[in-house]
Amino acid sequence: MRKTDSQPETYDFLAKAEACGLALTPRSISTLQVNVTKLCNQACRHCHVDSSPQRTEHLSGETAAQILAVLKSNPEIQTLDLTGGAPELSAEFSGLVRGARALDRTVMVRHNLTVQFDGNPQTGESMTDLPEFFADQRVVVISSLPYYQEYFTDRQRGSGVFDKSIEGLKRLNEVGYGRDDSGLILNLVYNPAGAFLPAPQDELEADFKRELAEKFDIEFNALFAITNMPIHRFRDDLARRGTLSSYMDKLVGAFNPTAAEGIMCRDMMNIAHDGTVYDCDFNQMLGLNTEGHEKTALTIHDFEPADFLKRTIRFGEHCFGCTAGSGSSCGGEVA
Repeated sequence: MRKTDSQPETYDFLAKAEACGLALTPRSISTLQVNVTKLCNQACRHCHVDSSPQRTEHLSGETAAQILAVLKSNPEIQTLDLTGGAPELSAEFSGLVRGARALDRTVMVRHNLTVQFDGNPQTGESMTDLPEFFADQRVVVISSLPYYQEYFTDRQRGSGVFDKSIEGLKRLNEVGYGRDDSGLILNLVYNPAGAFLPAPQDELEADFKRELAEKFDIEFNALFAITNMPIHRFRDDLARRGTLSSYMDKLVGAFNPTAAEGIMCRDMMNIAHDGTVYDCDFNQMLGLNTEGHEKTALTIHDFEPADFLKRTIRFGEHCFGCTAGSGSSCGGEVA
C-alpha cells in the first residue's frame, strides 16, 4: 500500500493501521454517494465541505444521467446517497431521486431541515413541499441536529437554526416520517459542538428520543454520532484556537482497529459535482483523487467497477477521525 498523505510521522494513518496488522483494501461498492452541489442555505462552522449560500458548484445534467446509467448497469450498488451542500438546491436533485427509485434503489438524502423554510438562497425558489416529495418517493431522510437544546445547535449552525429544525422535524412527522408503522425512515445526525469525541451513540440516541418526544412530540428512527473531521472549516477553527494538535492527538490516541476495519471507503464510491470519483467525501474535499489518477482524474464517465475495486485507497491524517473510539462514518458508529 502507498505511503500516507499526512506530514507528521505521529499522524501517519497508514503506518498506524499496518502496525495493527490491518490491510484496508476495497471490499465492495454497495453505496454511491454524490455531492450534488456546494450551495447551501447555511454556513456551519464545522462544515468540511465549506458550503454556503455563495457557492455555485452544481451537478450537470450529463453527469446526473451517467450516475443513473451506472446504477442501472451495476445492481450491486444498492444505495444512492445524496449530499451537498443542501442537495435539494441542485436542479438535478428530483430527477436523480426519481430515477434511482425507478431502479428500485434505496435513496438517502442528507437534509438539513432548515432548507424547507429558507428555500434557495440564490433563486428564492421555495422548498416547502420537500416532506411530501420525500414521502412520495419513500427516500430515507438523514437530518443534522447537533443537539436537542437551542443553545448548542445555534452555536454550531447559526441563530434560529434550532427552531427551524424542530419545525422541519414536525413537518416530516406529519407526513409519516419517524413513525414506527409508516416505513418512512427519519434518522438524525449528531456531531459534537467542539473539539471532543461524541458520547456513545446508543446513549445519545436514547437522550435525543426522550427529550424530543417530551418537549416537542417529535419521533425519529435512529441517531448517528459522527466525529468532526479535522479538515477545512473545522480544522481552520481549531488552528485559530490553538487546539489543532491536541485534537489530532485525541483522535490518534483513540484509534480503534475494529473501527478501522469498518471504514466506509472500503464499501462505497464518492462522486463530486463535476463527476470526479473519490474514495470518500473527505478525500474529495481535500482533492485526493483516486490512486493512479492524480494528474487526470477518474470520473463517473469512465468508471469501471472491477478497476475501482482494485485501487489502493488513499489515506491521510484526517482518517483518524473515522477510526477514533467507536468509529465514525456517514452512517454513524462502525464498531
